[in-house]
Amino acid sequence: MTRYLSASRVRAITLAAQGFGADRDGPVPGRRAILSLVRRLGLLQIDSVNVLCRAHYMPLYSRLGPYDRSWLEHFNQGPASRRRLFEYWGHEASLIPVEDYPLYRFRMQRAREGGGGLYKRLARFSREQPAFIAAALEEIRHHGALAASDLTDGGRGQGSWWGWSHGKSALEYLFWSGQVLVSHRRGNFERVYDLPERVVGRDAVEASMLSPQAAQRTLVARAASAMGVASARDMQRYFRLDGRETRARIDELVETGELVPVEVEGWSMPAWQHIKAKASRRASDASALLSPFDPLMWDRERAARVFGFHYRIEIYTPSHLRQYGYYVLPFMLAGQMVARVDLKAERTQGVLQVMAAHPESDVTIETLAPALFEELARLARFLGLSRVEMMGSGLLDRALEAACARA
Repeated sequence: MTRYLSASRVRAITLAAQGFGADRDGPVPGRRAILSLVRRLGLLQIDSVNVLCRAHYMPLYSRLGPYDRSWLEHFNQGPASRRRLFEYWGHEASLIPVEDYPLYRFRMQRAREGGGGLYKRLARFSREQPAFIAAALEEIRHHGALAASDLTDGGRGQGSWWGWSHGKSALEYLFWSGQVLVSHRRGNFERVYDLPERVVGRDAVEASMLSPQAAQRTLVARAASAMGVASARDMQRYFRLDGRETRARIDELVETGELVPVEVEGWSMPAWQHIKAKASRRASDASALLSPFDPLMWDRERAARVFGFHYRIEIYTPSHLRQYGYYVLPFMLAGQMVARVDLKAERTQGVLQVMAAHPESDVTIETLAPALFEELARLARFLGLSRVEMMGSGLLDRALEAACARA
């Protein structure tokens, strides 16, 4: 008989699977706690927007509280012998545990063969410019780590956004196909590329490849473990896998007992629970501000299904059409999404600006405001900012001002 799970039970299992429940005001987390959480999540999404904080820093903060951000830089640069994370296409561009490098080699191989999700324009570029790409790879092999701007014959980009130069296109193709990896990023967030053996180590590069099926099976199991309870679409999208292949791997994992079919209250599609997933009272009571690129928010449809929270990021929406703001973070209180907060870090002034705060319906502002202000003050300390400043004029903004005055 298929097991039945209530919606509240699924929320509780999800939060525990995602690593919530730590004492965020306890001792500062060390390297072991940081790496353990990255491994639990499977990856940290990277995004270039820096109006508040780079995206990959926030999921750890939301779960562990303030920590030393320099650890992530330490883990993601330097010699292969000390590197613990590498950058590749996981969910999107992501920081991934080095030991998971073998799980992505089938994706690299497919990109090299012109498929597997490779941008069509890059696939076309690889067919039209093989000599240019080979020359760029040889330059890195000979000179060491280089960015697109360092190439002898990098060329100029045309326009903005996707107006990549030939050099940028060549290196992006080499990166997607695994012929180079990211050595580090510069202060302007520009990728610097090097040969894979100099990034993850020669042993990893020369090891026998896993079959696509074996790698996919592990990734699907990891996705299920990171979400606790998930649909086939949820597991597919976590690591951007193929839908048909994901469903085949789910069947195999059910056969081995790692995934258990369940029926979830309010879900119209089949679902599976990871065999080790369970609820936690501390996780269920967790409160945190969440980055728009937090794993809980990656899949907007899943966020609505699990938390009853309809969210979208409005960065690319014209300003006059935005409903909530430019860089809006959901606020979770005791396991429920209760508010949206548009935030900006004014670093030169040392101020965390609350551009606007919007409560969800049926939320008591008198309860919400003190908890939210406490979280804003904690975030300000984490970012090295000295104070919180409210810029909006709504009911929650005014309540936050009052909480600030009392503090």
